[in-house]
Amino acid sequence: MKKIIVYTHSDCLLKDNGPNHPEKKERVQIILKSIQNISSIDIDIKNAPLADVRNIYLVHPSTHINNIFSLIPNSGLTGIEKEPYADTLLCPKSKKAILRSCGAGIAAADSLIRENEKRIFCAVRPPGHHAETVRANGFCFVNNVAVTARYLQSKYEINKIAIIDFDVHHGNGTQEIFFKDETVAYGSIHEFPLFPGTGSEQEKGMGNIFNEPILAGTEGKDFIKILENKILNNIDKFRPEIILISAGFDAHKRDPLAHINLESKDYYTLTKRILNLAKNLCNGKVVSILEGGYDLNALKESVDYHVKSLMEYQ
Repeated sequence: MKKIIVYTHSDCLLKDNGPNHPEKKERVQIILKSIQNISSIDIDIKNAPLADVRNIYLVHPSTHINNIFSLIPNSGLTGIEKEPYADTLLCPKSKKAILRSCGAGIAAADSLIRENEKRIFCAVRPPGHHAETVRANGFCFVNNVAVTARYLQSKYEINKIAIIDFDVHHGNGTQEIFFKDETVAYGSIHEFPLFPGTGSEQEKGMGNIFNEPILAGTEGKDFIKILENKILNNIDKFRPEIILISAGFDAHKRDPLAHINLESKDYYTLTKRILNLAKNLCNGKVVSILEGGYDLNALKESVDYHVKSLMEYQ
């Protein structure tokens, strides 16, 4: 039976954003329950460790991280943004959730290199791709995929890494962190205009940033075609040693925070396209880290297809 490693932790469920907030614990709960029922795949679920803050400091300065943790309340919720986006919230249990979410990517990197694993999925929250070097925003505090990339470079001397982001929102944090770094390529397909308002085609960094903004109403077949032609072709030319995925599932037609029309099964196909590239470039080494996706049933179905594709195209 085919097997996949999934890093997660119950501490990720302790992060509370209050009633009616779209980024809620049920997102991870429904994913884990569903993927464990996929009969054709052996899911090896492992506990994500607490991230060593020294690894987080590879991306975010210690003063910034210490400031975030100092704002964690003893009770209730504390928002850390100004209006109109005051929805990035801290609760008393935030610290462990943030450290587990980041720790999953670090553990996945270790499994990738030390144990020669090929495909790993991190079912974690809070998400990370909006977190900039010194600014938390968009539900994100620590940029999980960026820390994973820097950790791979620092610990294992991996040179070139590609990050492919198919979340419907542009990963402004990931772009900002690597904007002047030719060793990391960042490719994003995202609805535009939409929060956070970044991600135009003119934002190219050192020639390592590949943005493809798409219009509301884009259908799945067009989304996949654009991803392949505009993002994956550029990643192919970059020749990374490892591919990381910022896996957001909010381009689904049922997602309440966007207006793109992917079907659940489209995530199987777009994942397959990424994996075909990974097999040609980097011996199939891929780590996928959960970002957005806010309709629970759409998220469950889409992640099922994503995980199936991760396994079947090894």
